[in-house]
Amino acid sequence: MKAKSAHSSPKPRADSIRNRERLLVAATKIFSADTGHASLEAVARQAGVGIGTLYRHFPTRETLFEAVYRHEVEQLFALAEKLSRGGDPAESLRKWLNANVRLVATKKGMVEALQLVTHGSSELKNYSFERLTAAIAMLLDRGVAAGVFRSDVSPEELLRALVGIFYSQAAEKWQPGALRLVNVLVDGLCRSTGARVPRRSLRRRGTQ
Repeated sequence: MKAKSAHSSPKPRADSIRNRERLLVAATKIFSADTGHASLEAVARQAGVGIGTLYRHFPTRETLFEAVYRHEVEQLFALAEKLSRGGDPAESLRKWLNANVRLVATKKGMVEALQLVTHGSSELKNYSFERLTAAIAMLLDRGVAAGVFRSDVSPEELLRALVGIFYSQAAEKWQPGALRLVNVLVDGLCRSTGARVPRRSLRRRGTQ
């Protein structure tokens, strides 16, 4: 009997993992359409689980928001990994930056809700900044090594430029303009015939 019990224990764990993933997918969908104000009961219904299951995984609205936020960041990181394995470096970076624009454009409600969650959490901000700069570094460094990109722009600077594009788009239908600015950004990164300052030298100069 004990052996049977020991062998049956992984099943609830697998179910629990699947339920958590279903809740994250449901929360992403609902928060995207409802500016983050939808009830947790609605999330549970969308996921096809009971409210008790939701609370076991996410005791508060804030923990659910944070989990959704981390999930989206990890999705972007995974995309960067995939794009860094091959193809033209400029087009790979362009695709990744465009994916960020589409995320903000199609999930505006969720992004607004997540901004409230991250506002007071330095740990969550640091996590996001580190993962996204690491994602950019994979794509940017590959292009520098291939001689496609200039070498005097850091991943951190590129991420701040992307955030600046988001904040500069006040109009309701801002996505086309943001995508054009992304194209300008990528074109500006492409290697020119002028002299370039190595990235490490530029960083040292900036800290003096």
